[in-house]
Amino acid sequence: MEKNADGNNMMKEFYIPTYIFAPESPVEHVSQIPTCPVIVFINTKSGGLLGRNLIVTYRKLLNHAQVFDLLDEAPDKVLHKLYSNLERLKHGGDTLASEIYRRLRLIVAGGDGTAGWLLGTVSDLKLAHPPPVATVPLGTGNNLPYSFGWGKRNPGTDQDSVISFLQLVRESREMNIDSWHIVMRMESPKGSPCDPIAPPDLPHSLHAFRCVPKTDPQDMEYSYTYRGGFWNYFSMGMDAQVSYAFHSERKLHPEKFKNQLSNQKQYLKLACTQGWFCASLFHPMSRNIACLAKVKIMKKSGKWETLEIPQSIRSIVCLNLPSFSGGLNPWGTPSKRKQRKRDLVMPPLVDDGLLEIVGFKDAWHGLVLLSPKGHGTRLAQAHRVRFEFLRGATDHAYMRMDGEPWKQPLPTDDGKVVVEISHTGQVKMLATKDCIAKGIHESCPAISTIHPDSSSSDDTDDDFEEERRNFGAALSFRYTGDVNKQ
Repeated sequence: MEKNADGNNMMKEFYIPTYIFAPESPVEHVSQIPTCPVIVFINTKSGGLLGRNLIVTYRKLLNHAQVFDLLDEAPDKVLHKLYSNLERLKHGGDTLASEIYRRLRLIVAGGDGTAGWLLGTVSDLKLAHPPPVATVPLGTGNNLPYSFGWGKRNPGTDQDSVISFLQLVRESREMNIDSWHIVMRMESPKGSPCDPIAPPDLPHSLHAFRCVPKTDPQDMEYSYTYRGGFWNYFSMGMDAQVSYAFHSERKLHPEKFKNQLSNQKQYLKLACTQGWFCASLFHPMSRNIACLAKVKIMKKSGKWETLEIPQSIRSIVCLNLPSFSGGLNPWGTPSKRKQRKRDLVMPPLVDDGLLEIVGFKDAWHGLVLLSPKGHGTRLAQAHRVRFEFLRGATDHAYMRMDGEPWKQPLPTDDGKVVVEISHTGQVKMLATKDCIAKGIHESCPAISTIHPDSSSSDDTDDDFEEERRNFGAALSFRYTGDVNKQ
């Protein structure tokens, strides 16, 4: 009985009463102010049965009202309602509401794409005091949880495992990481075979922004614009193609993807069948990065410059965190001599306003990362990146953001596709003592963050200014029209 009493007392540190979420509920007087109030978002489709088991355990330990199934309730609606009610209660003199507002922490259980969905929502809601986020590794790669010390293996779903995780959340520290905004614009003649991406095929982190005809309905060109964000990586090429095959197969045959181990086996099998290990035989040169697109980068100078991509590179990764493909670090640790030779500003940090751009030739090249000093082909560090796709190279390319892939149509005629990545603020993550991500203050307190003013570039595309205001993760900012109507 004493053990149960101790457990119940500990759970009070995380407990949020129902009236905080529901204005119509009667005010509940609690015996103690929670030191670490949490809201839990769980993608019950993640991890096979683990997501469903995990939500049952959390709801047993906490108030049912503070644990949400992302299949039933979108995070923007939950948070918008919560913060509206908190503000009302605070102005009414409710001390508990004020403390919850100040101390609130979020937990998200799912894959990297699910975590990115919540991070985009928190960013879009423009909260005066945004809550930090802890990530439960419920996906296949789990790069975000691994980077901040939460592990990369799927967790236990029993009460002891969940209590241990909650204790880590209480003890964890806040850490800022860069947010990266992506805008993709497709322009193609009316009736072109280059169709827009159907909404069901979009990843959680990419959203249709608008579909407008140029000047008037008689004009032949139509523009489709998408926007979104990422916190770990954006990639394009063969790695994204394998990931797309994996996700497509999982949709068709979910029974084959019951747990993390079976998922990883299926992933390796698809990497072989897609030709990633024999790319020189199965992968046409026309899909090598240099043949697909012209790549431009903006460094601290604020000027666009062309990035030379070796002809052998079949996959390119724009990396923010030190974890890719299940915990591998593609950038590695370049020596000081290589840093000077390649004009690398500093070691990779998660809050320095820079992306590390890495290239890979094939899967064998990727396996080099398993060695202690292995790394991909270091191409550059940049504050902004722009891909201008070349006409007629191929009719599609594969892209991926934070674990979520899609097949991007490309025009074979006079159309144009441009993808631009830019730095857009920061979000707060929660990190444990096992965190491998490094920030500016942990690395060198004297270093200042590099955030050049993009408006200083005389080659900046001002047409993207409106799109960059939000990530589009919150429904209130998302274009909801059917892009296929035109």
